[in-house]
Parts: sequence; structure tokens; C-alpha cells
Amino acid sequence: MDHGELWEVLAERIVEQGGKILKSHKVISTNIKNNKIVSVECEVNGNKEEIIGDIFISSMPIKDLIIGMKKEEVPKEILNIANGLPYRDFITVGVLVKKLKIRNETKIKTLSNIVPDTWIYVQEPEVHLGRIQIFNNWSPYLVKNPEENVWLGLEYFANEDDKYWNMDDKEFINFSIDELEKIGIINKEDVLDTHREKVKKAYPAYFDTYSDIDKLIKYIDTYENLYCVGRNGQHRYNNMDHSMLTAIEAVNNIKNNIKDNSNIWNVNTEKTYHEKRS
Repeated sequence: MDHGELWEVLAERIVEQGGKILKSHKVISTNIKNNKIVSVECEVNGNKEEIIGDIFISSMPIKDLIIGMKKEEVPKEILNIANGLPYRDFITVGVLVKKLKIRNETKIKTLSNIVPDTWIYVQEPEVHLGRIQIFNNWSPYLVKNPEENVWLGLEYFANEDDKYWNMDDKEFINFSIDELEKIGIINKEDVLDTHREKVKKAYPAYFDTYSDIDKLIKYIDTYENLYCVGRNGQHRYNNMDHSMLTAIEAVNNIKNNIKDNSNIWNVNTEKTYHEKRS
């Protein structure tokens, strides 16, 4: 089961147990009273809709969360910290090919003897491409004909509204295929199909006002019914497991009426976990 299927199943379970999921609701502002979030205002099909709640779990970017609060409620210093939090945006291109030019020179056995990597980090300075995923090696079930074709994911790190972000789909796809060919991964004539996706604020970055993130966390924790979870919700480069764990910790606090949210913020802060350059 991939991540998308996981959340589809979760959504089905929520509905089965009487929950309601509101889709296409863009949160644009937050209403506050007596150190509590009382409601959020959403944009729905061009109209505004207020949703009232007792508990709010936020996975939206902290930057957007704070900016969406009424300015008279937020101290200027906190607003400045939120405004200055940096992000890297993300562009990915799926490329289905007949075969790869690179060969499996390891002793690891793979389907059709393709290279065994799930990720390949690209070091060549002459291309903008950052990383390649080989989906066949995550699971052959992700590919329709895994014995005949290879499904690649090309990952690009961009800034919203830079020249890469603003290329149209066809232009960017052709650009990325040219880069793959340039570094000897594929031959252009072997491409069968392509798809492009853009994701804003995919990677929280640790510079600019991030040095004052503790002040921001302390301020957020003054709202007793607000819980920030996930990568963007905490402005931390968490993987999927850590992101889910922050939500589990939040639910545990809610169920047990725990007011100290430090356990939620402390997920993935252990120094022993992080990779080191050898």
C-alpha cells in the first residue's frame, strides 16, 4: 500500500465511523477568543464559510497559520518570524521508459535486472535535477508492466515563481528528459509516457528566521486547543513516519487532557537519528 492508498483507506474508515471530511476547503483565516481557536474561515467554490470547532489540528504551513490569524491578535515579532520562514518548493516529473541505459553491476537481483536503487542522488553540476526515484524498486505493483518498463520520478527543488516553476508542463517535461539523457540515464526515444506535478512549500528550510522558531512554538502553545503536526505544521523536515507520529502524539494529548505539547514538538529531535556525513 502506498501513501496515497493509506490515506484513502483512512478517509473511508472515518466516514464509516460517522466522521465527515470536507474537501476543497481552503483555510484563509482563524478566529480567536480567550486563547482558543473558535473557528476557521474557508474559501469554498469562491465563497466564504465559517467552521466552528472545539479542537484544531493543523498540518498547514506555520507561516500560513500565523499570517491567517487576525493581525491584532499576533505580536509583531511573532508575525515577522512566521513571515520569514523559508521553504523550498518541489517539482516532480514521472517518466515511463522502455529501459534504462545504466546497468545493474551489483550482485543484487532485481526484476529485469535493472539497477537496484530506489533513489539516485544526482551530483552532476551541469543539470538542475536533484534526485531520481525508480518506482519499480519500491514495488513492482506501482508499474503496469514492470518486466518491460521502468517508471522514474525526477525530483527538482525550486522556488515558487522561479523560471523552472513557471515553465509550462510540456516545456518542463522536455527539459527534464533532456537532462536525463545528458547524464546517461535514458535514451530520449525510449520514453513512453510522462506526468508533472508541482508542490508548494514541500521542504521547510532551516535559515532566515528559523533561528527564532522556539519563540514561534512558544506562542503557538498559548492556544490550548491548537495542535501543530506534520512536516509543514511543525516546519521540520520530518519523514512520513515522523509526521504520523506527531499526529498520534497530538491525539494522545487530546484524549488524556495533557496540556503540555512538548512531546509533539520533540518528535524527530533526537540527535542519534540524524544522518552524518562520513
